[in-house]
Amino acid sequence: MTQGSSEAGGRPDIQPALERLDAITRRLRRDCPWDREQDERTIVPHTLEEAYELADAAQRRDDGKLLDELGDVLFQVHFLSLLLEERGAGDLAQVADHCTEKLIRRHPHVFGETEARTAREVLRNWDQIKQTEAGREQGIFGEVPENLPSPLYARKVKRRAASSGFDFDDVPAAVAAIRDELAELEAASTPDERFHELGDVLFASVNTARKLGVDPELALRAAADRFRGRVTDATQLAASDGRSWNDLGPEQQLAYYARARLSEGEPEQT
Repeated sequence: MTQGSSEAGGRPDIQPALERLDAITRRLRRDCPWDREQDERTIVPHTLEEAYELADAAQRRDDGKLLDELGDVLFQVHFLSLLLEERGAGDLAQVADHCTEKLIRRHPHVFGETEARTAREVLRNWDQIKQTEAGREQGIFGEVPENLPSPLYARKVKRRAASSGFDFDDVPAAVAAIRDELAELEAASTPDERFHELGDVLFASVNTARKLGVDPELALRAAADRFRGRVTDATQLAASDGRSWNDLGPEQQLAYYARARLSEGEPEQT
């Protein structure tokens, strides 16, 4: 039997592990001066940071890092739940029960009689069920947080619209919309028009990412990382030729950038 597994079919010993984490969280809240000073508003920025680090680990498919970052996010959940408990507004058990009930309610194709044969149908049902839940802001865009990063906000807005049936039929149609918006951007002649049309291009791109099942935030970050790496490699190639990157003209910089791209994935020379 591996460490952390129970004897019954190798299922992880979840309860003892969570009890240890809960005990540590409570002790930190009691004995650590920094933890004692925190409230939900001061903790949430750290929660967001941990969530982004978790997303990065998942994107890199780094299981060791994913395990570590999941722990950090789990601690955030425990700590915020403890803050609720301290003011009598809830506790970790209620958080878990509420989550369980919500998952059952929003998956009637698993726990009920509703049929959903595709992931798209599941998402449509999910959004429609959310709109019927008591206490929720009504309307297609009810309770869409406006403080989300722009790519995620745009994706959520478009997904909500799609749940009402207002959506392109397929990916080619979504890609065609990008081309249409690019043409309108090229035709724009004033700063206001360019601002408007560029926003439409970005929005259409986010929608295409949604249709492809790609997270636009992670895809954009990955593209920025690739560009950053290529430019860094290009500056090193220039330096190996005894040339300063900043002294090169645009065409010369582009030539080194092209060389850096071509060298991607080449086996190391021994």
